[in-house]
Amino acid sequence: MQYTDPVLLLQQLLRFRSITPNEGGAFSFLQAWAEKIGFRVERPIFHDYDTPDVENFYAECGNDTGPHLMFAGHMDVVSPGDESCWKYPPFAGDIIGQILYGRGAVDMKGAIACFLIALARVIRKQAIKGIISLLITGDEEGPAINGTVKILQWAAKKGKKWDAAIVGEPTCCESLGDMIKIGRRGSLSGVLTVCGCQGHVAYPHLAHNPLPDIVTLLGALINEPFDNGNENFQPSNLEFTSIDTANQARNVIPAEVKASFNIRFNDHWSAEALKAEIEQRLKKAAKIAKKGNNNLPFIDYTIAWTSNPASAFLTYDKQIINAISDAITKISGNNPQVSTCGGTSDARFIKSYCPVVEFGLIGKTMHKIDECVAVDDLKKLTSIYQLFIEEFFAKQRNIKHVITSELDLSM
Repeated sequence: MQYTDPVLLLQQLLRFRSITPNEGGAFSFLQAWAEKIGFRVERPIFHDYDTPDVENFYAECGNDTGPHLMFAGHMDVVSPGDESCWKYPPFAGDIIGQILYGRGAVDMKGAIACFLIALARVIRKQAIKGIISLLITGDEEGPAINGTVKILQWAAKKGKKWDAAIVGEPTCCESLGDMIKIGRRGSLSGVLTVCGCQGHVAYPHLAHNPLPDIVTLLGALINEPFDNGNENFQPSNLEFTSIDTANQARNVIPAEVKASFNIRFNDHWSAEALKAEIEQRLKKAAKIAKKGNNNLPFIDYTIAWTSNPASAFLTYDKQIINAISDAITKISGNNPQVSTCGGTSDARFIKSYCPVVEFGLIGKTMHKIDECVAVDDLKKLTSIYQLFIEEFFAKQRNIKHVITSELDLSM
């Protein structure tokens, strides 16, 4: 096996059709690779009601004499869609003009390959004075129920503790190293249903159209900002994603209409506080829009919330932020912007166990047809990860030594 080239390793990983929730054979390959450089590997499978079983990958190397660094990521990828629309096959790992193509190239098999090669280089040079663990799921692009959140619970029950974590999501915008993520906005989704009375459009007095009612309620959700944001987060933002009556007839007033929405919120809010705010806005708007038709005193609506909302979080730990930032600057020349923009990631689960920072490749092509990564970026990211690993453990040892000395002097 090749332990020195992230490009070759990524090509091999891309050839596994690991579309959520299937790992497609990638974990067996990864296990053989990891065990060759000294990892102890476990592959727990988790189950839950009305969700597919998901196999996951947890591995450790090193010893208990130093800090514990976690690298977290996901081997699963979104569907490539119609593969005939791809210029280069999504699971072939073709390199054309120093660009490597494939589903998962940046999101996020690329970062996994780079971290593994970086780690192999470090191990060849010296023994790790601590523990490095790999926490890799097959459920990040799916419902995220049987993946990272359960691996963390499973490992914690075994007594595992982590000092810091890095997640290899694609964080960069224009050039490698221009951005790291030190937090994420929360995510909350809901479905608003407004009931009416079905009837013929020519006899509206015998029916009640729920569409004007839902327009009133939707306006109440967006007419007033939820907040103005702060120095770390953008303003909270609600977007409607569908409005549907399931009505195919043009001469029928529908019986009900449903609107789906998602709100990305900052740390002004918890999910529960935001639910209460939205429910209060709907209640107020429904009362104001009092109806006389069909003896309906108020707008007749219900709201259903999707499970597992993500909470907003921010990492304050300067040690890991500075360690990855310094490595980025030394290798790429960029001074990375710290940001909380973008969607959610599995960092939202990890933050409850240890400080977590996200850093990976440029995300312009993630989830797109002809997803791709520059070969040079893979080489640079590998060097950044290698320097980060070396400096993280060196600085942790120095800090532990200083603390020990201070305690000795105080005795």
